[in-house]
Amino acid sequence: MSRIAVTGASGYLGGRLVPLLLERGHQVKVLTRHPESLRDVPWRSQVQVVQGDLTDPQAAAELCAGTDTCYYLVHSMAATSNFAEVEQRCAQVMARAARDAGVGQLVYLSGLHPDGELSRHLSSRVNVGRILESSGVPTLTLQAGLVIGSGSASFEMVRHLTDVLPVMPAPRWVRNMVQPIAVRDALHYLSRAAELSEPAGGRYDIGGPQAHSYAELMQLYAQAAGIRRPKIIALPVLTPWLAAQWVNLVTPIPRSLAIPLVESLQHDCVVRSRAIDELIPPPSEGLTSYPQAVHLALDKIKADAVETSWAGAHPVSAPGESLPSDPQWAGRRVYVDRRERETTATPRQLFTVISSLGGENGYYSLPLAWKLRGVMDKLVGGVGLNRGRRSRSRLALGDVVDWWRVEALDEQRMLRLRAEMKVPGRAWLEFSFEPRGDHLLYVQRAIFFPRSLAGRLYWWSLVPFHGIIFTSMARSITRDAERLPIEQSASPAAAAPTDPPRS
Repeated sequence: MSRIAVTGASGYLGGRLVPLLLERGHQVKVLTRHPESLRDVPWRSQVQVVQGDLTDPQAAAELCAGTDTCYYLVHSMAATSNFAEVEQRCAQVMARAARDAGVGQLVYLSGLHPDGELSRHLSSRVNVGRILESSGVPTLTLQAGLVIGSGSASFEMVRHLTDVLPVMPAPRWVRNMVQPIAVRDALHYLSRAAELSEPAGGRYDIGGPQAHSYAELMQLYAQAAGIRRPKIIALPVLTPWLAAQWVNLVTPIPRSLAIPLVESLQHDCVVRSRAIDELIPPPSEGLTSYPQAVHLALDKIKADAVETSWAGAHPVSAPGESLPSDPQWAGRRVYVDRRERETTATPRQLFTVISSLGGENGYYSLPLAWKLRGVMDKLVGGVGLNRGRRSRSRLALGDVVDWWRVEALDEQRMLRLRAEMKVPGRAWLEFSFEPRGDHLLYVQRAIFFPRSLAGRLYWWSLVPFHGIIFTSMARSITRDAERLPIEQSASPAAAAPTDPPRS
């Protein structure tokens, strides 16, 4: 059993490496500026948390004290002009702390890169490696390409660009060669680096079994996702800066992250040596191909209903699973219309009203608008409003309510309906309530997971009507609930509560 320190534990790879190290029997200490960001991860109670960052020598010294191996997994993905100086200062603090604490092994994750001139961010990552190596502590530098897994920035950029655009104007770098690595394989090399028979130094390339052009990555993604392959038109005038703005516009990836991602793609980033296999053998089942990695990532997304239950997730078996610490743009694109109202109604009164929705009772707002939406659904082959509901006053899990199906209900907390209408995506309507002082807070959410550009256009075409329809619905539901006799019983329901979707 080794004593291990991890920086970047709230990041994509760090958050997946920590539980893997714990599973393998190691003691783990992590450094984070915001301990609350780790509050909901399943391994929080099993690690020691040091609060601070790598600009603080005292925090770095506390992290390194008594550790055998230290992972350096932090990178500044900001687009600020001084990011390289910040990265250099952090690396110097870590190098000094590791040396003074007598750390036996440093493990640093850098990027695949060619010789010669590099982008600003790749140059900075190479410089960080040199600083760590100068510490005198054996430094194992693993140089990885694009990491492919559900929620990884590289995968999400490929996914959203391909999902949204049937025709894609792209810069010339779409012809450049890259060698992606599945997140499970990157974690294999990282975790085994703490279990070497003796400390090792040097720089080693890690990547998947095959290199592809970036355009091929998008075409192969489309094939795996079962969508039409995009027509990619390479434009010589599209600069990295313009390309980053385009990525930011079309995908949910923030501009500050899009810029370094796009800049790094200006180079061929391929594995030039498999020397790592002599130090750390590849996984026994072999390296994961890019199409396999895409299928695994898509499986994770499809398996996710509305909200992952973090407490029930196995910490190791599925490295591609979402984590609460993942950024909001990772995983699905989610649109939410949220309405809140404080009410003097009791939980029983509120549930009585919301559980009566649909059928002859309607939806407590603009009945003509709901009927028109039902007709439109029928015209495109959907179920419309004709199905009604099994009972006017009772609901059970799985019941049909017009074009909805009851997905979750709890008389004391919530009701969630899943749409079965014809829409370019997946939709839910959720009603929940919770104590707020002497009153209840009623929360109403329409949730939509768009599919392709059509899904996004569909949502935004309805946004102007949401303010009228859903505001009226929330007001009418709370008003009618407050008017009900308090002793009136709510309809018995087969409760099967689950965590509500993330807004």
